[in-house]
Amino acid sequence: MTPPTATPPASPTVERAATAVERASAALSRLRRGRLLHPAGRSFAGEMMIWGTPGPPTGVGLLDDPGRYRATVRLSKGTPTPGSWPDVLGLALRLHDDAGRPFDLLVSSSGAAPLLRNLPLPRRCFTGTYSTIMCYRVGPRRLWLAALADPDSVNLGRSLATVAAAARTDTPRLVLAVASAVGPWRPFGQVSIGTQLSTEEDAALAFDPVRNLPPELRVAGPLAWLREQTYRGSRRARGASAQSGGSTATTV
Repeated sequence: MTPPTATPPASPTVERAATAVERASAALSRLRRGRLLHPAGRSFAGEMMIWGTPGPPTGVGLLDDPGRYRATVRLSKGTPTPGSWPDVLGLALRLHDDAGRPFDLLVSSSGAAPLLRNLPLPRRCFTGTYSTIMCYRVGPRRLWLAALADPDSVNLGRSLATVAAAARTDTPRLVLAVASAVGPWRPFGQVSIGTQLSTEEDAALAFDPVRNLPPELRVAGPLAWLREQTYRGSRRARGASAQSGGSTATTV
């Protein structure tokens, strides 16, 4: 099944706007000689455990049904600011399912409360709440996904160096959760962070949070459209591919 897209109905105006955003993103990525968004990060092999959604099901089989999957995990700084300075921190997860379709989940540091889960918030510590910022739709319903701090896990610290050190000495974990616009977070699984990938493997990673989705899930709103063009331009400048067809490799 072809993954859903956030691209609005094609019209000359929309196509010109999409081309302009993609070209601008590609140009900026070439100047930066790397990722346009979240250029500084560390990537790891990981594992994702899905327990299933407590309470009413979401309608997304991948979230509602228990399972165990290989994952690729990347923690990053948005700007990036020096050392342990506050920044909008990022967490990118790629779930590799048995059918070879990747599910890319990109979340940013945010608040846990309903009014704050829509806003990217700078912070120092990599242990904390990360949410999708933009909403998803399952039929007529809207939902947000998040990675929350696991109180029983080792602290990730305040820099990419401490994140890497925590992964070397322990197996850091984050709790995966789902919520409506105003409802509480409902934990449905966890992600474990394992062996760090090489610098070359990290540079080769390319995520697509708009197209690499389960078939029941789709992104919504103008932010999703803008994100799609921005990521496409960044990948184009790097010569990378989103591998929307479903690569099961650890890095793509």
